[in-house]
Amino acid sequence: MIKQGLQQKLQQGLSPLQIQTIKLLELPTMELEQRIKKELEENPVLDEAAPSEDTDETAPQNISLSDYQADDPTPSYKLYVNNQGKDLKPQYNTFSVKESFQQSLEEQLGYSGLKGDDWKIARFIIGSLDDDGYLRRDIGSLTDDIAFRLNIETEPEHVEKILGVIQDFEPVGVGARDLRECLLLQIRTKEDTPARENAEAILTDYFQEFTKKHYDKIMLRMGIGKEELKDAIEEIVHLNPKPGGQIDDSYVEQAQQVVPDFLIENKDGELILSMPKFSIPELRVNKRYADMLMSAAGSKGKLGKEAVSFVKQKLDSAKWFVEAIKQRQNTLQNTMQAILDFQRDYFADGDEAKLKPMVLKNIAEKTGLDISTISRVVNCKYVQTNFGVFPLKYFFSEGMKTESGEEVSTREIKKVLSESIAAEDKKKPLTDEELVSALSAKGYKVARRTVAKYREQLNIPIARLRKEI
Repeated sequence: MIKQGLQQKLQQGLSPLQIQTIKLLELPTMELEQRIKKELEENPVLDEAAPSEDTDETAPQNISLSDYQADDPTPSYKLYVNNQGKDLKPQYNTFSVKESFQQSLEEQLGYSGLKGDDWKIARFIIGSLDDDGYLRRDIGSLTDDIAFRLNIETEPEHVEKILGVIQDFEPVGVGARDLRECLLLQIRTKEDTPARENAEAILTDYFQEFTKKHYDKIMLRMGIGKEELKDAIEEIVHLNPKPGGQIDDSYVEQAQQVVPDFLIENKDGELILSMPKFSIPELRVNKRYADMLMSAAGSKGKLGKEAVSFVKQKLDSAKWFVEAIKQRQNTLQNTMQAILDFQRDYFADGDEAKLKPMVLKNIAEKTGLDISTISRVVNCKYVQTNFGVFPLKYFFSEGMKTESGEEVSTREIKKVLSESIAAEDKKKPLTDEELVSALSAKGYKVARRTVAKYREQLNIPIARLRKEI
């Protein structure tokens, strides 16, 4: 038996102002400046006015649209969405390593002599390389893609031949399908010496033994001594495992300047928090558009309604944008102040050991904001201190207790772990069990699996792979 009925549900959605504020919260200072410039360009109602600028009393600063609501049947939320278009994707790093890297390869492709379909296939292969310069796909699937996307029927052997042309490009090692091939491409371009020959033999025939540091097996099977092995390894370790990141120009993402969103200064023992100043426009109605609204109010018909709707949507957009900026600034200020209060001992002198365990929930409770809001504030934001510039994420870490009952951050334990490994005898590196004992001797009671986890997070290999001959 089928029953029909009406059910009423109450759903709460985000207002345009809340949506705008959430988007602006995620932007660092420089991206926000660009966002403001974009809004000024796109919204003629917004005028950039210095806070001290005198306002012309004859200019209509506050215009009521209540008289026109009955004549304008279009809901304001529709006007707002249409006006905003697609969501703005924050892309401050306009030029990345991948773009400049591929541009360099395509430029070299122009001198390769490849033409027609071969040139198209080569360009497709270049577009398939990852940021490190590797081709992480098998030739068979690549050949299928070329048939589907370029409508070029070819054989895997032919695609591999064209890949070989690309592998002759600079930087050496580009187009490799794995680390071994990448290193071999590079070692074969070096001057012919006994060390280079041994290095090539190791990469060709004993790569697994090399990666596992089974040096005794390599020496035995190759019939070489310890010094010869050292020379060969020296050749290998100076090769570049990531040729795609080798190009170093003004477009490289890592070379982009980081502009701090906050500044903490220690003035005579007092910690002062401030935010960089930049021009935030006051909302001032452009007189020309305001006059247009006034004249449209007296006109009848479709043209008058369209004029009122246009100016109304621009006024709404401007109002929400400026209010969202104000809310963003207040939220950032309150969040950073809470972090400063929580980590005051650390900010006093920069001693990493004084960093307290702190998670997003701690700051959310201090500010009364949602954890998701704190996460947006923390993401991609930086603070400048007397001892360096740090991402806000740096100050967050879990905590655990020492044998004496004192609570310390995991960052402090990782620092002690890193120092213990740095001080070990590299001919007899410490195992994870021995590292547990080393940490315990310093008052940090940590399980072996925790040591292994922290070691991996620090990108430190296991003891066998840290061994040196």
